This record gives sequence, structure tokens and C-alpha cells, in this order.
Amino acid sequence: MNTVTIGVASREEVNARFMQAMTTGDRQGAFRSFENDEQLWRILTAKRWALLKAMTGAGPMSLREAARRVGRDVKGVHSDVHALISAGLIDKTEDGKIEFPFDAIHVDFVLKAA
Repeated sequence: MNTVTIGVASREEVNARFMQAMTTGDRQGAFRSFENDEQLWRILTAKRWALLKAMTGAGPMSLREAARRVGRDVKGVHSDVHALISAGLIDKTEDGKIEFPFDAIHVDFVLKAA
């Protein structure tokens, strides 16, 4: 299964994961990291989560198809798709379709007392 891990990680943690992969040759898997939980929740709103869920494992699709799958208007989905593309979560294919290239999402972060 092609799974992406979405989480909160510092620049040092991301760099350490990269260095481990480079020195050991071990695959680290797909990660999309945010600097803090506020950034994660600003990008991954409820509507954007629904969009990712609808696109998970579905392959490339048109913007109109994505909007149909979540029962929303194309204009609203368009702005959410661009936010997710900017965050590195959705890809745009050469033929102009959009794709979430994973079959599953694993969310990984820890909330600590302030």
C-alpha cells in the first residue's frame, strides 16, 4: 500500500530523516511535514480533508470530478486544490488533471501540555 504520513516535524527532524535515508539507503516512506500544528490545521481544513479522502487511491481526475465526489461547487474546490498543491499534498499531472498519489493517509503528531 502506498501510504503518506502527514505530521508535524521540525526542520531538524526532517533533515535527520533525510540524512538517515542518505547514509543507510533505507526508504523512509512518503512524508509531508508541517512546522507546527497551527500550520497543519490551517492547510488541512475539514473540506480539504474530505477532498483528500475522496481522491485517495482514485488516480488522476479532473477538477470537476473532484468537486462532484465531494458534492461541492467547482470554484470552492479549485481554491482548496491550489492550497493542497502549494502544500505538496496534491500533484497536477501533465494533462492538467489533479492527483493525490497515495492509497492511504497516516497522521502522526503529538500534542503536549503548554
